[in-house]
Amino acid sequence: MIMKAIKLLLGTLIIGMSFTSCIVDNTIDEPYYVSLEEVVTAYDLWYIDYNNTTGTGDVPFLSKAFTISFINGRVYANNNLVGIGTTGNGYGIQIGYYDTYTGILEIDHNIDGFYDFDVFQLSVNNIELRDSYNDVTYNLVGYQKSTFDYDQVFYDNIEYFLQEYQAWEKTYASDAGAINEFDNENFLQFTPENLTTFYSSQDNVGTTIANIYWDYVGDYTVANVQGYDNLKILTLDYDSSGTEKFELTVINDRKISLYHIKSGTTYEFTGRNYIQYLKPSSAKSATIDEGRARTKVFRETEIRRNLK
Repeated sequence: MIMKAIKLLLGTLIIGMSFTSCIVDNTIDEPYYVSLEEVVTAYDLWYIDYNNTTGTGDVPFLSKAFTISFINGRVYANNNLVGIGTTGNGYGIQIGYYDTYTGILEIDHNIDGFYDFDVFQLSVNNIELRDSYNDVTYNLVGYQKSTFDYDQVFYDNIEYFLQEYQAWEKTYASDAGAINEFDNENFLQFTPENLTTFYSSQDNVGTTIANIYWDYVGDYTVANVQGYDNLKILTLDYDSSGTEKFELTVINDRKISLYHIKSGTTYEFTGRNYIQYLKPSSAKSATIDEGRARTKVFRETEIRRNLK
């Protein structure tokens, strides 16, 4: 075994991210080494903890993915949140091949080509993939499919989920709640150009996406809520009319609920025109987007003041 291929770092690793909080403390008196194949196949899914990525470089297929899996020489990834848990029986789509024979993790991606990684084992279910040539290291947390919280992935990566439809159409507004200006907004759009831009439209419900006139473009923010894992605060900045603040919850992978805090109105928006981020040459029905990639997201945390 080549020593640089797998290196066990002793001690306790503490990472304060919701999806990395389950990392096992595996302090060991003596270092141990197992085969690289055993390490990368020990878990069904490796969640890519992008906020703990280090270095100045980039590996496109890892920056795009939420999970990656290594199965019998094949590499699978979940590049979309829509359909995660069901696409490819939970593994996602096949994106290439790998081998570990040389003690280095060698990946042949269908589009991006060949990449070599040194693998560092930090704890039982936490590894790093280091690409020295491109100066980037990715932090991966292992889960079995039976214990992986697919729902929580939506909340931890909500900005990317909002990008996976070309538009969100208002399909429900509660009778309860005061009349407010947001009653007139029927479409929202969140684009991958960055994580802060939204569009809105007052076109009639049912308007085809291609014919929507986007009346307004502005900035938005997403905040965590203290004590809640399944709730976010979405703030839309409308400049002249001020900000509109909502409690955001995910109903399913096509529908979200926005509770307008000021008026007490609950809206539901349904995704229109799903964008599938695949990047395989054979996916004729998919929208192939070369630009979307994950970036580090650090949110503020708010105290929930609404007790609806």
